[in-house]
Order: sequence, then C-alpha cells, then structure tokens
Amino acid sequence: MKRLSWLIVAVIVFGCSQTKQAQTYSSGDVEMDRFVGDLLSKMTIEEKIGQLNLLTPGGGILTGSVVNPDVEQKIKAGNVGGLFGVIGVDKIRKAQELAVTQSRLKIPLLFGSDVIHGYKTTFPIPLGLSCSWDIPMIERSARVAANEATADGLNWVFSPMVDIARDPRWGRVAEGAGEDPYLGAAVSAAMVRGYQGTNMAADTTLMACVKHFALYGAAEGGRDYNTTDMSRLQMYEYYFPPYKAAVDAGVGSAMTSFNEIDGIPATGNRWLLTELLRNQWGFKGFVVTDYTAINEMIDHGSGDLQQVSAQALRAGTDMDMVGEGFLKTLKKSLDEKAITEAEITLACRRILEAKYKLGLFQDPYKYTNAQRATREVLSADKRAAAREFAVRSSVLLKNTNQTLPLKKTGTIALIGPLANDKNNMLGTWAVSGDKDLSIPVLTGMKNVAGAGVNIIYSKGANITDDTALAKKANVFGERASIDSLSPARLLSDAVATANRADVIVAVVGEASEMSGEAASRSDINLPGNQTALLEALAKTGKPLVVVMMSGRPLTITREMQLATSFLHVWFQGHEAGNAIADVLFGNYNPSGKLTMSFPYNVGQIPVYYNHKNTGRPQGPGPTQKFRSNYLDVSNDPFLPFGFGLSYTTFTYGDVRLDKTTMQANEQLRVTVPVTNSGRFAGEEVVQLYIHDKVASVTQPVKKLKAFQKIMIRPGESREVVFNLSVEDLKFYNSEFKWVSEPGEFTVMVGGNSRDVKRADFTLRN
Repeated sequence: MKRLSWLIVAVIVFGCSQTKQAQTYSSGDVEMDRFVGDLLSKMTIEEKIGQLNLLTPGGGILTGSVVNPDVEQKIKAGNVGGLFGVIGVDKIRKAQELAVTQSRLKIPLLFGSDVIHGYKTTFPIPLGLSCSWDIPMIERSARVAANEATADGLNWVFSPMVDIARDPRWGRVAEGAGEDPYLGAAVSAAMVRGYQGTNMAADTTLMACVKHFALYGAAEGGRDYNTTDMSRLQMYEYYFPPYKAAVDAGVGSAMTSFNEIDGIPATGNRWLLTELLRNQWGFKGFVVTDYTAINEMIDHGSGDLQQVSAQALRAGTDMDMVGEGFLKTLKKSLDEKAITEAEITLACRRILEAKYKLGLFQDPYKYTNAQRATREVLSADKRAAAREFAVRSSVLLKNTNQTLPLKKTGTIALIGPLANDKNNMLGTWAVSGDKDLSIPVLTGMKNVAGAGVNIIYSKGANITDDTALAKKANVFGERASIDSLSPARLLSDAVATANRADVIVAVVGEASEMSGEAASRSDINLPGNQTALLEALAKTGKPLVVVMMSGRPLTITREMQLATSFLHVWFQGHEAGNAIADVLFGNYNPSGKLTMSFPYNVGQIPVYYNHKNTGRPQGPGPTQKFRSNYLDVSNDPFLPFGFGLSYTTFTYGDVRLDKTTMQANEQLRVTVPVTNSGRFAGEEVVQLYIHDKVASVTQPVKKLKAFQKIMIRPGESREVVFNLSVEDLKFYNSEFKWVSEPGEFTVMVGGNSRDVKRADFTLRN
C-alpha cells in the first residue's frame, strides 16, 4: 500500500511538471510548433492515443507472432499513427488514402520497413559493409537505399542498427558494425546522413531510426532477447557512442531494445529514454518500441499490460509497435490518474512533428509516384552499386604462395554448398529482397572469368546434415536444403571433380538464417560436414581457395590450416556472385579489414581488442603461472580486430611525432610512412590507436581513435598524417564526465590492432 501511495504522489508531481512543459513547449521551429499545436487542440484524447499506435497488417516477414486485426477500421477511426510491413506504391497509397480521406482529422500515416542493407536491391550485410572501413561508401549505401525505398512508397526505415557486440554467438552481430565504439559511431552517423540527407522533407530521403536503444548487443551468453547487465561507465565509454553519434547526426527516431538496463526494461526505463537520451543528449525525435516490447515487459516482471503501458509512456516511449498496449489501456490509466493527458499529448506531438518534418501534411502522397517506382526500384545503377559495395566488404585472411588472384586460364573446380546457391546470397534481414534475382558464385565466375577458363562444379556437401538445425534455418524458406544424394556421394563426387582441376575454389559457410535475429549459436564452428569436405579437398594436393559466407565470426582455425587462401565475404547481397568473382580474379584487390575479432574457440568469448589489463597480466613470451591466462589457448584472438590482407603488401615505417609533449590547447601531428612493397595497386586502412598509461579510471590496452583508407601504387610510399587533439585523449571518469587528464600516452599505428608501430608522448595541462 505504501508503494501505491508513493506512485500516486509521484504521478501527481510529475504530471504537474509535464503540464507546465506542455504549456512552454518549443521545438525551435515556430511554424511547426504553430501547426502541430493547432492540430493537437482539435484532437480528442482517443485520437492522440491513436497516433501512438504502430501496426502491421501482416502478410510479410514478422519478428513475432502477432498480426493486428481490423487495421482498416482502426485507420478510419484515427487509431493508427503508422504502418510497417506494407510494401509497394499501390498498397501504400491505398492505406494512406484511408487515413487522409476517411479519418476525421485526415492525419497521414508513417510507413516504415526494415531496410537493413538495401531495400529491394540488397547490399552486403552491415557487418560486411563495416569491414570496408569506407565511411563515404557506407553513407552512399544508405543514400542509395533511401532513394529506392522512397520511390516505392516508404518514408521511414528501422535502421541503422548500431549495437556494439563483442559476442559472435549473438546472431544479430550481422546487422551491426562490430566491436569498436569509434568505428561504430562513424558508421552510425554516416548511415543517418545517408538516409535523411540534408532535407528530410525531400521525396528521395526518409527518416532513420537508430536501434536498439540500448545495450542490446551485450545480451548475456550471446542469447537473443536475454538480459544485459553492465556498469554505467561501460555504457558511456563503450556502448553508448554509436547511439549518441546518431543523435548528433539528427536521427529522427529511436527504437527501444528488448533487454533491461539496471533491472528496468529499456522500453520502460525513464533514465534511459528521458534523462539520458533527451535531457543529456538533446534528442529531438520520437521513440518507438521494438516489436511488442511493451507487452514483453509483462514477462520481465514489470506488471500487467495496463501497468507496463503506463510505465513506458511515463519513461518516454512515444509509439507502441504492434502490441496495442497504448491503444487498449492508456485511456483507462488516464481516467485512474496513473498518467496525465500532458504525457499523452507530448508523445503525440513528437509523432506529429515527425510527419511534419517529412512533409506529409503538405503532400501525403509524395512517396507514391508509380512512375518513379518503375524507374528506380531494382534499377541497373543500384545493381552496380551493390556490386561495388560487395567487393569492398570482402576480407582476405590468408594467401599462401599468392594463389590469389586466380589466373583466367585453366580449369577451376568450384565446389561447396554455397557455390551455386541463390537462396542464401542476400543474407539475413533482407525482408524486401527477391532471392531469385541474386547472382550465385558459379554464374558470377563464368561472367568474370571469360572463355579461357573451364569451370567445373560439384556441390560437395549440404550446408548441414543436421536436419533439426536445417529446419530452424529454413524458417523463412529453404536455406539449408538436404540433398537427395547421400553425404558420402556428394563428397566423392566433389573429390573427383577437384582431381580434374588446376585449382579448387570451395564456397562454404552458414545458411543466411543461421545468423540474424533469434539465431544465436552456442557452437560457432563451421558445420562439421563442411570441414570434412575441406579436409578431403586439401588431400588432393591442389591449391585450395576457401570462400566463406557467414553473418558472424566463426571459429575457423582448422579451416584456415587447410586452405591455401581464405577469403571471407560475409553475405554480399544480389550481386554476390559477380563481386566474389571480381575479387577472386583480381578485378578488385581486396581491402576489407575485420571489425570483430575472431576467437580461437567459443570458450574465449568474449574476446575483443580494447580489453583492459588485469593486475596480473600475461606478458609476451611463454605462459606464466599465476597470471591471467588460459591453460589451453592464447588470450589473444585468432584474428584480431582490424586485420585483413591484400594481394599486395604494405610496409610501415616508424611513427614520428612533431612533439613529445603536448599542451591541452595544441594538436599532436602523427606521421607514418606506408610503402606498397608488392606488385599490385591496393588500398590500405591505416589505423591509429592510443593508450593512456595512468588514469583515474583504468583504461584499455588500446583504443581506436582515427583511421584513413588510402590507395598506393606498387613501389610508392605515402606519408600518412593524423592530427590528435585533447578530445581524442578524453574518457568518462567515475562521475560520467568526459574528461582528459595529463600524463603519459602511447600512440600506435598499423594495419590492424595487433601489428603496430609505437611512439610515446606526454599531455600537459
């Protein structure tokens, strides 16, 4: 009873403050405030609540099992603020007509979709795109996707997904930019700029939605939807930067995460959504839940549907995706004084402001030009862009005896379950992509190789022989097919094919839906039957080029031993086959670098480059007793963050500093010579890391603070220059203040986080 009394007092006090806020509200845009304020004055409480309701009519790939009934009637009644899962200009126009011609106030709808890596023209998965380290290209990928999606009627995308992830067991690492906050923040801001452009009201731009706020990538055990628990310092220093970068870039909306933070689900967490996101960071957009996230607070143990809906609204959630908790319970909570009308009005205002910024009140049909859709969707220029993005996402992990690039002569045995497969080329979360339009590797190699190459094909193995795993991977259609031929027959046919060739290209990996949402794996090995295939192929003595597709880092120590050359291509989208062939035959020299560390085995997880020292660190050299280490494996990852080879070689000179003592108001000029010492022109990602040797809050062994992607011709040397300021030396202290402290620092520059050149300097006040 005491708790209930306290809640009533809190609601009254908070309600008064909210009423005052509503009276003094100003967005800074006088015309928008006038328009929205006038519209709000005409709305009933039911219509205001209706704007907070985001529905899907069904008929698409859903992230849950709920499909909203009677959507059409709800639109007419003013009970819907937006729809998602509606694809195509004609369908979107019809739904918009319902809202603007048959509802009382004619308020237009938002139309959203999960445009994660391209719209109908599918690009590489985001983890693959991040491996390009090409921020302008990543921005352009979002720009191209926005152009295509808006041509087909959409005005809102549930992207970018910017969750920092250090655990590859979590399937949704495929959707993010990896483990590093600095790179993740750069990618996040680039995606927002690409989607929203400089004018969100243009008919070729749309509203982005940063997700999942917050900390979703730190789910315990890598198990999707699981709990998350970490210190505030860890949040601020490592996990928050990409979200904040999106806010600073002007992102129009944010999506809540499924996990809890400090014991309170994110969707109902006032500290997260109001104190941090809005008050500290100055976020001006609206907050939407993930799929039924309000309803799922019930299973978290936060109360019944009415209680959790009220909690979510008070916390700062503005729009309820699918669950209809707001629609069904807020009026009752208002009558019982558990919430205030000011809170409902403020949430509604934020939704209306988004529609105003998109220009929907001026022209609700601006995104429904059928002629533009015909011209832009799946156009040749977008396929060309997809191919370009794909080649730049490939990461060369091994190349013994310069087996790659392949010669455009002789006989190549193309083998593997993903070698002639359209079903898996798009990767996870390609909800609008048509798999039948994808280019398989066999077709791509024939397209690129020319008449001088004889390519012979054999499947060699299933993606998995485990029928239970295959069934789970086939939830959205056949991705892991079980061949009518026995595994033994597939293997023997493949070996016979390999023996007729000069070189073997084996295309192996996961099925597309073995990663992604609700696709966590406790065993991240390549399926055993595929490893057995590689072992049999290696025994032929022929050069063995392994091409691997996956949505996450896998444990591939054995596979790397077997391979002569190893190319990781992630999932590359519609142009996968052509792009992979471009790299294999040397039309493009691979330049990708890993954005997640690859572990030796699953027991090492989490393993990431920017870890902290313990009081008993394991130093270089033999393993020592009573030090922080394993008995059976190195502390270091198998493949480090930032690693990636080229068909050429790059040699780094010593790091030079223009001074060894830096004042807080000065910049430090860091210079390193990089030489292309090989035979091919190539691009290198030059990476700069720092280490703060002594600080009031212990610092990691290194932190990425800058990078440049440069092209160097054979025999050419280039001086790469970085300018560091005191801002690059700051960290969050124990009071969560962004500070720098005088002291000694090490700057490190190299081609990955492990192999670096070092120099020391001192920061003075």
